[in-house]
Amino acid sequence: MKKIISGALATLSLLGSTQLQAADSKVINFALNQDIRSDQPGVNRDGNTDDVLNHVVEGLVGYREDGTVGPMLADKWDVGDGGKSYIFHLRHGVKFHNGDSLTAKDVVWSWQHWNDPKTQWRCVHEFDGSGLIHVTNVSAPDDYTVVMTLEKPAALFLDTLARNDCGQTAIVSPKSVGPDGKWLKPVGTGPFTFAQWKHGEYVSLKRFDQYSARPGQPDGFVGGKKALVDEVRFMVVPDAATVKAGLVSGAVDLAQVSPIDGSDLKKNPDIKLEVAPNAQRHVLLIQTNDPLLKNPKMRLAIASALDSEQIATGTSQGMAKASNSNISTASAFYKDAEKQGYKYDPARVAQLLKEANYKGETIDIIANKRSTVPSYDMAIIIQAMLQAAGINAKVSTMEWATQLERYQAGRYQMMTFTYSARFNPALAFEQIVGDKSKQSRKVWGDPQAIALTDQLGETDDQQKIQSLTDQLHKLMIEQTPLIVFYPGLDIVAHRKSITGYKAWLAASARLWNVEKS
Repeated sequence: MKKIISGALATLSLLGSTQLQAADSKVINFALNQDIRSDQPGVNRDGNTDDVLNHVVEGLVGYREDGTVGPMLADKWDVGDGGKSYIFHLRHGVKFHNGDSLTAKDVVWSWQHWNDPKTQWRCVHEFDGSGLIHVTNVSAPDDYTVVMTLEKPAALFLDTLARNDCGQTAIVSPKSVGPDGKWLKPVGTGPFTFAQWKHGEYVSLKRFDQYSARPGQPDGFVGGKKALVDEVRFMVVPDAATVKAGLVSGAVDLAQVSPIDGSDLKKNPDIKLEVAPNAQRHVLLIQTNDPLLKNPKMRLAIASALDSEQIATGTSQGMAKASNSNISTASAFYKDAEKQGYKYDPARVAQLLKEANYKGETIDIIANKRSTVPSYDMAIIIQAMLQAAGINAKVSTMEWATQLERYQAGRYQMMTFTYSARFNPALAFEQIVGDKSKQSRKVWGDPQAIALTDQLGETDDQQKIQSLTDQLHKLMIEQTPLIVFYPGLDIVAHRKSITGYKAWLAASARLWNVEKS
C-alpha cells in the first residue's frame, strides 16, 4: 500500500509542477482509483476501462441520458421480418482516427472480430444463441447499410448492443490489429484518440480534430459530442486521500468521490460537486425460503419498521433521496407508480409480528465494509430500527468475496447489497427475479413475478414496458422479497475551472463537451 500511495503522490507532484502548462494547453486530469485492464473494448475490462475507452470508440447505438437506446454511428435503423431483421443506415462522413472513412464493411469486420473466440469478447454469448439473442448473419449490402439477422425476435437486442460492459459493441478500424491479427490499439471514431498508456500511471487521450459529431445536444453516450480540450489524462491514483489532496491543490481536475469525501470537499470554495442518481440500487435482501422470513407478514413487518428516508440520507451524507423502486429515479420508466413505496409505520409492526407468530428470533444481517458501498452503515441503521420496533437483529460483517459467495448460494437471512447498474427494466428485474430452485442467487421466485419479467424481456413496445414495470413494482411492494432504499449516486468533485461536466444515470465519466479555463 505504501508503494502504491508513494507512486500516486509522485504522479501528483509531477502534475503539480506542470500545472500552469497543463492549464495553458487545455489538459484535463481525471483521477482513476485503479489502472485500466486493457485497451480493447469489452474484452479484459472493468468500469474504469469502459470509462476511458468510451471516449475513443463508439457503437451503432448507445444509451441516452434516461437509459433508453439512441443512434450513434447509425443515423437510424429499421426493423423488418417481424423483428428478425435490423437494418442500420450509417452516418456519412464519419472518420476513424487514422483518417479512413467508416463504411459498412468496417461494421461487419468489427462484428467478426468481437465474435472470434480468440478475441474473448465478454458478450459473445449474448448474441450466439446461448441466451435470448441469436444473430445468425451480419451483411453489408452497400457502403452505408448494415443488416443484422436474428434467429427470432429479441426485444433486448439494441439494449445489449449498447451495453457498457460490451464496449458498446464498438465499431473499430481493421487497422486496430496488426498483420498477424494481434490487437495493437483501438482505432475508433470517438472524439478522442488513444495516445499513450503508461501502465500504473496514466492513460492519455488526444483530441481528434476530424471527429464527426452528431447534431444536437449531448445525450448520455450519444448526441452531439465535442472535444473542447487538447488532452484528457486519466491518472491512476488509488488512494482516496491523495485524490482529495490533488483536487485541493489543482493537480487533479475531476474525480468520482464517496459521499463522505464529497461532503468534505464541497466546503472548499474552489471545488464543486456534481451529484445525480445512477442505476445502481442499495437494497436489503430477504431470504424468502428462510423458515421465519418466508411469511409475508414478517417481511412486511420488517419493511414497516424501517424508515427509508433516514436510511438513504444517513448513509449518503444527506445526498440521496429514498426510493423503494427497482428502477432508478433517473430512468425514463420511473413514473407515478414507481414513486409508491413502504410507509414507515412502527405502530403497525406489533400487529404484523403477532400475525406472523414472531417469537423473538434473532435475524442475521450480512454486510461488508467496502468503502465504495454503504453496506455496513445501512446494516447498522437497519439493526437499530428493527430493535426499536421489537425485532431482534444482529449484523455479521464479512469480506466481500465471502458475502458474494453467500449471495450466489442464497445462504443468508438478510443481507445489505448493491446491485450493479441496469438501464432497461427487463434487465433490472432479471437481476432479482427467477426460479430459486434453479438459480440460488435469485431473490424473488414468485411465479407471477417471473411471468411478468419474461414478458418484459419479450417486448420493445414502450407502453407495454411501462405497464409491466408498474405491475412488477406494485407486486414487489406487496410481497417484499427485498427492500430497495435508494438508487446509487454518481458523485464527481471538480475544480471550478471545469465547466460542462454532468453526473448521470450510468455513473460513467464523459469528458466531451467539458472545458477547462
